Amino acid sequence: MININQVINEMDLEGNPSNHRVVVAMSGGVDSSVTAALLVEAGYNVVGLTMQLYDYGKALKKKGACCAGSDINDARLVSSRLGIPHYVLNYESVFQDQVINDFVDSYLRGETPIPCVRCNQTVKFTDMFSRAKKLGASALATGHYIRRKNQSGNLSLHTGKDLSKDQSYFLFATTKKQLNFVRFPLGFLTKEETRSIAKRHELNVADKPDSQDICFVPEGKYADVVRKLRPNSVDRGDIVDVNGNVIGKHNGIIDFTIGQRKGIGVGGRKGVDDSNSILYVIALDTKKNNVIVGPKEFLSCNKIKISECNWIIDLPQKSKFKVLVKLRNSSEPVIGTIKANFDFSFVFLYFDEPQYGVSTGQAAVFYNIKKRSHVLGGGWITEAPNKLADNNIINA
Repeated sequence: MININQVINEMDLEGNPSNHRVVVAMSGGVDSSVTAALLVEAGYNVVGLTMQLYDYGKALKKKGACCAGSDINDARLVSSRLGIPHYVLNYESVFQDQVINDFVDSYLRGETPIPCVRCNQTVKFTDMFSRAKKLGASALATGHYIRRKNQSGNLSLHTGKDLSKDQSYFLFATTKKQLNFVRFPLGFLTKEETRSIAKRHELNVADKPDSQDICFVPEGKYADVVRKLRPNSVDRGDIVDVNGNVIGKHNGIIDFTIGQRKGIGVGGRKGVDDSNSILYVIALDTKKNNVIVGPKEFLSCNKIKISECNWIIDLPQKSKFKVLVKLRNSSEPVIGTIKANFDFSFVFLYFDEPQYGVSTGQAAVFYNIKKRSHVLGGGWITEAPNKLADNNIINA
């Protein structure tokens, strides 16, 4: 049984819970549904908000994505079960402009975008924040597995208790101002505990699978979305090796990502040892419309440039310091040294050990090297030179 007092502690709102209206961002999944249930149980005045982010008719045909029409209905059913008001906000045009278009343009630049972070940066943590405040809320609560801590007025962000579900990578862009208003009541729970609470409250989503796809990308086919929205921007081109030799053809660079090994469309090289026979996507040359492939060693990256940095801590006194950095949500953090510009808006990060398959468009999230749970901030990878730069194939 969950101690409801811990939920109240996580909410960090002074006085009686009944004196506070809390808006819950409800996606229709089990996590946000349990967030609402726990806050109702704790005595807060709870209001559910769900964002309709793309065409509802099409959404009804799509399952397994956080904002699909069936999920909106699930959020309604949960709200009815809990006896709380529930509103659906139409943000289709904003989502199209700030998230989907950015996603498509990023792919056409040869990057590997993360639209879920952009969505948090824009629609969810700006527009929804504004609407929650207009409703007179003391806080906006979400179902993310991450922890917000308040030590004598000093707010900080930390990884969730359940590291297998930790979502700190996707929330690095949370600002200090937003941290004053947002709450994460599930941060101290495991996913198993969350589902147990859902069953105790007899919620219809108790056994609902976690969403796997990006909400607007059917069946995870990213390239299909790009082709639909930018049909005249995708051209056939050459697949070339690291020495500039044409070894195949492709139907669009949007079908490839840096570090990709399967589905390239050309076989491995003969007459070389096993470690060099397997081909990887090393670079995407958008100017020449070439996909450059080669052995894994060419993916070796020693430093990256990170721009649009957001710091959830006071800016460090030193412009050079060690951090742990996550380059993908599913990867373990690695050690690197940050060298920052005068206002820390962008930094260069030098890895202690070379990293492989680093792509522009991805996020780099910083953690305290002494306290691994503490999220320092992060930014967007805008430069990731690998060993291919020595061959100068792209600029030849």
